[in-house]
Amino acid sequence: MPKTSTSRRKGRSKSTSPPEITTFPNAVRYLMERTDYERMRIVRYNEKTFKLDRMKTILDGLGNPHEQVRMVHVAGTVGKGSTVAMISSMLQGCGYAVGQYTSPHLDDVRERISINGQLIAKNEFTDLMKEAVRVADKAGIDPTYFELLTAIGFQYFAEQAVDIAVIEVGLGGRLDSTNVITPEVTVFTQIDFDHMNILGHTLEKIAREKAGIIKRGVPVVTFDQHQEVQDVLAEAAQKAGAPVRMINGDIEFSSRFGASDDLGPHTRICVVTESSQFMHLPVPLPGEHQAINCALALAVIDTLKSSGFEFSEVPLHDGLAKTSTPGRMELVWDSPRILVDGAHNAAALGALMRCVGAQVPYDSMVCVFGCCEDKDVGAMLEKIALGADKIIFTRTKRNPRAADPEELQRQFCEISGKMNQFARTLPEALDLAAQAVSQDDLICVTGSFYLVGEAKKYLAEVDRKHHR
Repeated sequence: MPKTSTSRRKGRSKSTSPPEITTFPNAVRYLMERTDYERMRIVRYNEKTFKLDRMKTILDGLGNPHEQVRMVHVAGTVGKGSTVAMISSMLQGCGYAVGQYTSPHLDDVRERISINGQLIAKNEFTDLMKEAVRVADKAGIDPTYFELLTAIGFQYFAEQAVDIAVIEVGLGGRLDSTNVITPEVTVFTQIDFDHMNILGHTLEKIAREKAGIIKRGVPVVTFDQHQEVQDVLAEAAQKAGAPVRMINGDIEFSSRFGASDDLGPHTRICVVTESSQFMHLPVPLPGEHQAINCALALAVIDTLKSSGFEFSEVPLHDGLAKTSTPGRMELVWDSPRILVDGAHNAAALGALMRCVGAQVPYDSMVCVFGCCEDKDVGAMLEKIALGADKIIFTRTKRNPRAADPEELQRQFCEISGKMNQFARTLPEALDLAAQAVSQDDLICVTGSFYLVGEAKKYLAEVDRKHHR
């Protein structure tokens, strides 16, 4: 029977840990001192830099917690976070205790590790950090930022005895720290161009890195993507003896965009398999591009039926409807209206511009834009030029990889004559945007999760000062 709550396992070993990790701030400080490939300008992507042996050694010292938890593994370029959120919401709606491991975070590192929407507690995070560092130190390993977080997540899910955990790949797939698990099902959202300096400059190379998470005999769920991507996934699945389930292939799929009094503009989908019929379900997240992500999530639910999971229609639908994705199409300020979205590659930005155009009424839109310098900046600027009426380029103070706003402006002026400015800081950029809009206009902050996280934190501080 599905569980409705989690329970702590007793008996975690008490051990001597590095003395500096005694409080949550200490744990975070220690973590920030580790090698963090998310923030590095130049990353050497190879078996030496991204070494799964380190991850396996740490997990072995922790008692291999990843082997004690049933999991779903989600990779892709666009839509990973949304798909993870919808899968988790439906499982939770049906009474299961669901772990969720995602990246990056907006403000608090604990956002990456949660159970049924509740972040890991600070004391738990600190204790698990102590334990993971002790194990790594004993093995003579200098763990990376992401390796430590992944180990903490897996250990937490095992200790809390979750029914299932939904795990988002951090970077690529083949050499990602999460690629030590054997999941119940492997999911591929849209694979497109991103991290090209690391994963490769062709869709085939990028897809091959992501296909590295396919495990022997584990079902694969995806949809009809670019032919190069499909060919790579099919080849990798065949070599691993992994059955492939395809949206718009053996799984029937249809979608339609409409509006209603209760839901406003939204998309409804139908997904039909041999064992399930999901008919005319509203997609809980805005944007037509979310239809495929929702179909993938439903196909995962259908696949889990064959692994012994049970689902009832009403709680499943209710769970889906409650899906939330902070930092994605999120309205965070009313006057002027400010919307934030962490779209951080060209495909995601294109989807965002279409989504805002279809679902958010406005007279004109000012985009506050900043991105990482190692992205395909030109392609991102082209997407922004299509949707925004004015752009203010800026950068986040949180990420050393952030592109220089003056350089972004220079590149933009080469491809578009639209109005634009640059600001050295995000608060300055938001002030400029506020001066440029009227009541019926929209400000959209996008290009980076770091920028979105900083915007949410800054606006929350402004709101607190205003209400003192």
